[in-house]
Amino acid sequence: MTKFKLLATAAMGLESIVADEVKALGFETQNENGKVFFEGDEAAIAKANLWLRTADRVKIIAGEFTATTFDELFEQTKALEWEKFLPVDANFPVQGKSVKSKLYSVPDCQAIVKKAIVERLKKAYHRNSFLDESGARFKIEVSILKDKVQLSIDTSGAGLHKRGYRTGQGEAPLKETLAAALVKLTRWSPDRPFVDPFCGSGTIAIEAAMIGQNIAPGYNREFDSEFWPWMKRKVWDDARLEAEEAADYDQPLDITGTDIDHRLIETAKANAMEAGFAELITFKQRQVKDFTATGESGVIVGNPPYGERIGEIEKIEEMISDMGRVFSAYPTWSVYMLSAAENFEELYGQKATKKRKLFNGFIKTDFYQFWGERPKNT
Repeated sequence: MTKFKLLATAAMGLESIVADEVKALGFETQNENGKVFFEGDEAAIAKANLWLRTADRVKIIAGEFTATTFDELFEQTKALEWEKFLPVDANFPVQGKSVKSKLYSVPDCQAIVKKAIVERLKKAYHRNSFLDESGARFKIEVSILKDKVQLSIDTSGAGLHKRGYRTGQGEAPLKETLAAALVKLTRWSPDRPFVDPFCGSGTIAIEAAMIGQNIAPGYNREFDSEFWPWMKRKVWDDARLEAEEAADYDQPLDITGTDIDHRLIETAKANAMEAGFAELITFKQRQVKDFTATGESGVIVGNPPYGERIGEIEKIEEMISDMGRVFSAYPTWSVYMLSAAENFEELYGQKATKKRKLFNGFIKTDFYQFWGERPKNT
């Protein structure tokens, strides 16, 4: 098998969580802003796509070099052995981005990289005419930062947050990758109760169930690299079989999702059914001020509404105060809330044990963590 330099891309603030996941798969990592690098073969590509819960995509680094002119970009791109990756009929769209670089025109950079790859492939495959691009898709990205060019090939296709279970969603859905990261940050274990009091379309609760039963998040979808001629079918079959054997479908779970909006509860139930958790997650309509729970040492995780208009903000502030009051009746439970409200702790009536800066899309938020007491009988 071939050794590749691989890249798992991550949302800002989630790099260390993605790196932990990559390490858990058996690889050494190097982190940069939004990037986790590791090395692996075809089996590593399949495994990473199937198992990474918090990464956005898995890419192959095809080449890296410095370029300050279009000529340099063209010649150095053309010098790379693209025929090792791309078959003669490869469909290879090129996307680009450029930050703080002399080559700042992204459309021009994309066009030059495309042309250079075409020239290389025509020579490698002894073609004089156009390449028809009728085969499998190899999405290529040219990324230039401070004149350093990185050329990568996307092995995932649709972003890894597309798990395949979402039949519907609310107005401001939480990405599945961020939802999984929130669950992981709580260090919740499946023998403890878990509640999301702002469940919306059920994403956090469903991700918790997948983690609780050790189900690979990519088990229900396809990836671009599954259709690459040099990625043997057996590699994917083995990876999927391993994922199936690792799943613990008998693990009991106590997971509840509640929301004030009855329509979202129906959506959450439909999504849970699609994910295979219809019998395992309880969804019900409830306001947070009516919160009740049973058991000790539970975990409450939520992404309450943020609000932008004055009337909304007042309602949300009142809701955060309600939360602080009702959750205080459960001293052994730990509470984790993702919020853009800078006065969250003041409204909640308690200083967080820990805070972590995270981005929900482009919204800057804090993940407020209030750790519960140890139960008296332990």
